[in-house]
Amino acid sequence: MSGCCDHGCSLDRLRERQRGTLRIVLGINAIMFLVIVAAALYGESSALLSDGLDNLGDALTYGISLYAVSRGSVAKARVAQFKGGLILLAALAVIAQIVSKLIAPTVPVFEIMGVFSLLGLAANALCLFLLWRHRHEDVNMSSVWACSRNDIASNLSVFIAAGAVWLTGSGWPDIAVASCLVLLLMYSAISVIAAARAELYASVEC
Repeated sequence: MSGCCDHGCSLDRLRERQRGTLRIVLGINAIMFLVIVAAALYGESSALLSDGLDNLGDALTYGISLYAVSRGSVAKARVAQFKGGLILLAALAVIAQIVSKLIAPTVPVFEIMGVFSLLGLAANALCLFLLWRHRHEDVNMSSVWACSRNDIASNLSVFIAAGAVWLTGSGWPDIAVASCLVLLLMYSAISVIAAARAELYASVEC
């Protein structure tokens, strides 16, 4: 009798699909981190820099998620908690950037902001498309999908900020968007951590 006619084989196939998707999005985010951070430093944009740091957080998140794919529900929930912590750290990094801009205001290069926010949008849209089918499979993949969804909102916000910087000739739109991204990151962190804790509680109850 074939060993692929049982639940275990189906689970193995599911895990292999998850690993394949995570490897692809990990590579995309690692590359985008290097590209966007370099552009943000050149263009002096806090919003774009926060976008690039978010890509680094996502790359780390996807790497950790690869580890969790073949683990049990408790391990996945603990990894999701850690990912929520990474998102929270990203929010704190953006707050530090905002404070530095308030102390020493600068006007970012709106052309750099616009071009690289659109490049990031294309890359993150691809990641979101790849992760879409996995978003309800378990807490691990659900938290990964949440990270990718945040990236889309972040890219669009930076693009809008670029237009506002161009119109006003001021760096305030960059700071305003960075502030909004802090709220989004903190909300996402709280949501991921809460879902992970619920999963842990359910596992203990069982």
